[in-house]
Amino acid sequence: MKAIVITRPGGPEVLQLQERPQPVPAAHEILLKVRAAGLNRSDLALREGKYGGAPVAGVVPGLEVAGEVVAVGAAAPRWRVGDYVCALLSEGAYAEYAAVDARHCLPVPAGWSLEEAASLPETTLTVWSNVFQAAALRPGETVLVHGGSSGIGLTLIQVATALGHRVLATAGSAAKCRDCEQYGAARCVNYKQEDFEEAFKDEKISVILDMVGGDYTAKNLRLLAPDGRLQYINAMQGAKVELNLLDIMTKRLRLSGSMLRPRSADYKAALAAEVEKYVWPLAAIGRLQPVIYRTFPLAEAAQAQELMASSEHIGKILLVNEE
Repeated sequence: MKAIVITRPGGPEVLQLQERPQPVPAAHEILLKVRAAGLNRSDLALREGKYGGAPVAGVVPGLEVAGEVVAVGAAAPRWRVGDYVCALLSEGAYAEYAAVDARHCLPVPAGWSLEEAASLPETTLTVWSNVFQAAALRPGETVLVHGGSSGIGLTLIQVATALGHRVLATAGSAAKCRDCEQYGAARCVNYKQEDFEEAFKDEKISVILDMVGGDYTAKNLRLLAPDGRLQYINAMQGAKVELNLLDIMTKRLRLSGSMLRPRSADYKAALAAEVEKYVWPLAAIGRLQPVIYRTFPLAEAAQAQELMASSEHIGKILLVNEE
């Protein structure tokens, strides 16, 4: 099969299309003929050798796919050959075939295409694990998401709004802010033209999901209401920051963060089951909609990652294999 391989840590040029053996599913796995794979920021960090510290030469990147089941392991009774599913992987999505833990697969939501479904696993599981599990967003609380026009951001905006929460966002252009508000954000601030701390100072914000880090940290702490929770999934503007511990102590704030890729297979299985129970019904009735910015052929993975690095996109970027 054809697959995109990281030949060494570096820029997009280190991604090469190579022939690789087709995976053989273990007893607990299924084999997917991949229709589409979603891109994520962690793919770029992995390619650069900055995600988890493990060697990356020879790795096939990619954390989420959608496709057709073509083989089923003996201990994977839920799925049958011919089923259409989307799935979360630790790596291996940038390929024509992928072997996946059967427990990490979800059915393609009613009315969604395979390409659209490839945008779901990493975004929905990341949002649910961070905002609804770790930060425990409660009824009536307001949540702020930085990077609101990203795949993660638009997923959070739609899911939290559908579940009755007030959602605020930041984004880097007027067009991106319009999209955030179109998909449900009560207000989105263009951080390039307005100080989001000043703009949201009168809001009672209980949870913040941040992928920026850097100087956003102090502003986030000042914005959070008492007993607020600050959750990190990335630190694009810097992981080393100064904290005012008095902000944390006086308001009883909680800071946390996570990476989904290193979590255990059992954790991901339980998370997928919870997402299917609570989020999948929203997709089926149109309260969660796909936002696909652009698709690329598998061979153009480097160009796709360059686009992601530019931050020009709104929503998801996908790699697709022709049928």
